[in-house]
Amino acid sequence: MKNLTPRRLVAVLTAIAVTGGLALASTPATPATAAPPPLANLAHLDFLLDTAAPAAIDGHTTYKLADQPKLTMPWTYADPRDGGTFARVGGGPLDPATGHWGQGAYNADDISRAAVVYLRHWKQTGASSSRNSAYELLRSLAYLQSSSGPNAGNVVLWMQPDGTLNPSPTPVELPNPSDSGDSYWLARSLWAFGEGYADFASSDPAFASFLQQRLRLGVAALDRQVLDKFGQYEVADGVQVPAWLVAGGADASAEAVLGLSAYSTAVPRDSAARSALSKLSKGIAAMGSGDTQSWPYGAILPWTQSRSMWHAWSSQMPAALARASVALGDRGLLKPAIADSVSFTTTLLTAGGPDNGWFPTPVDHTQIAYGADSRLQSLLAVADAARRPGIRELAGMMGAWFFGANASGKPVYDPATGVTFDGVQADGTVNHGSGAESTIHGLLSMLALDANPDVAARAQATPVLSGRDGLTVVQAEASASTTGTVVTPGSAWTGESQYGGGTFLQLATGQKATIQIGASAGARLLEPVTFEPNPGSATSVWTSGTSPLGTLRHAVGAQGVTAVPGALLPQTLQRAVPPGSDAVSVTASRGTVQLDAVIVRPLVSRLTLTGPNGFTELVNSASTEVQRTSVGTAGQRATLRSYDGSGALVEQRTITGVATVVLRKGGFAVVSR
Repeated sequence: MKNLTPRRLVAVLTAIAVTGGLALASTPATPATAAPPPLANLAHLDFLLDTAAPAAIDGHTTYKLADQPKLTMPWTYADPRDGGTFARVGGGPLDPATGHWGQGAYNADDISRAAVVYLRHWKQTGASSSRNSAYELLRSLAYLQSSSGPNAGNVVLWMQPDGTLNPSPTPVELPNPSDSGDSYWLARSLWAFGEGYADFASSDPAFASFLQQRLRLGVAALDRQVLDKFGQYEVADGVQVPAWLVAGGADASAEAVLGLSAYSTAVPRDSAARSALSKLSKGIAAMGSGDTQSWPYGAILPWTQSRSMWHAWSSQMPAALARASVALGDRGLLKPAIADSVSFTTTLLTAGGPDNGWFPTPVDHTQIAYGADSRLQSLLAVADAARRPGIRELAGMMGAWFFGANASGKPVYDPATGVTFDGVQADGTVNHGSGAESTIHGLLSMLALDANPDVAARAQATPVLSGRDGLTVVQAEASASTTGTVVTPGSAWTGESQYGGGTFLQLATGQKATIQIGASAGARLLEPVTFEPNPGSATSVWTSGTSPLGTLRHAVGAQGVTAVPGALLPQTLQRAVPPGSDAVSVTASRGTVQLDAVIVRPLVSRLTLTGPNGFTELVNSASTEVQRTSVGTAGQRATLRSYDGSGALVEQRTITGVATVVLRKGGFAVVSR
């Protein structure tokens, strides 16, 4: 089964750089001052690095291993200790007799991504120390890649402290052994090899040639295991999904595409790599789903085996499509990336931020650096490739997560130490571990912010989450007066989605329920979340008082590749709930309806971020018609910019106090000062 949470989680804009030079805020010009110090501090990642000296064994060697026998890799975890210190630890239980961990000390995922950090830091700052670390990490990654035999090109995931490979860890990873098929770690190795080749090609041609050989080995593995199915589709609960994605995932495939885009830009005549890049990108684009009014609101879904899952971690699909669109000269790839960035990400920001899991309701509200970074990288990449200034503004809001605009209200990244904490729990508590994955993705975000000082300035100026009015969820079984029955399934997890409250409300034909949704001054869209069976023909009728809201049919098509027949899915009612209504009623008019929850979305959602030196207000529309709403603060002068549903600028003006803005269909506006 696809991992549902990242393995590394221990506890479970000065001016917008676009044509026209739009100012991010309406602050008066000030005398030139010294540039702020860089945010990216590699000290903690340096601390995580250690060495091992494995032997050359059948199928596993690397560049100049005989002359340079030590390999450099980051420890997987760093547990907090007194005094702000950390202890480096491996994954799984430790066997004191052997010094081996159930999983290992080092893993290919973190080696790959750490290499990307050092590569980007080297190219951005010229630091020779980062060049050296990137070189060593890429050598280590190549050792983990199987260089011969039937699994050539695939990657062993884990290594013990003494350099022993552990292809079958405890708990088990899939595939098992870890180099026996396509995997996340194969995709991430291509990310690192691709960026590594592009960066070393001019300064160390011999090493770059070695990296090219290893990338081509990985591409060959993709060709025989994944891309041989290009153009074929599978069925997932009645819809077609591409059969040629890495590990069945647009998420894994996206990280391969990042490396292949960098490599193909440097070596455009490598037809095999370019073909792989094109094929994977088309598969990712095919996973774009929903629209402004229907779940998942334009998001690119991560997994072909679920129509009901989205997660923030490893959600670099828009970034990958943006990079590929430039490398391939194919602007058609930008359409789903823009929809994800505008329609979905504004919904995500106003709903609560980069949650670990919407299955399909926001079930896992844990938020980690991997998720926040994936969203930030995607927004910046799409804004750049599509030349959409509005998307760049959203990046500033997402970046504020690292500086305190999260459920904890505290910074998650410390530029003085380079520590990025391992996550923020739903209750606002902080996991104070700082393992490799969190450190890496925190630094990738800081490098991106350092490269975009206007975005960095906005993110740091507004670290306080002051207000939010967006998507919420009402659990049907907990908020209803009903003639139906509350059912507790054997497991809240269906195999591809999850009942939000662990139970659901079952309504047989003729049975009714009245569900409290709370009062609101604005109109709202409702999306009942029901288990839609296959086969099935149930229907339900929804009203608000005496006003009809719509009729829903509850059924999906053939099961296909998913875990169970049927799917837990939201459906949008045809009419919005009028202002002032605080309850809705549902009647099962035919068959049996299994109602999990009701998603409640304001036609106009809102997010407010503040700080001692900044203010940002985001309003976004989920309407198919023009919407008018009030923005701004009494007595305060600010800049208002309104964007359409593609992130293109519609209007810019200075406002004083509260003003009215006209939102285009699916558009948004930003007020800043």
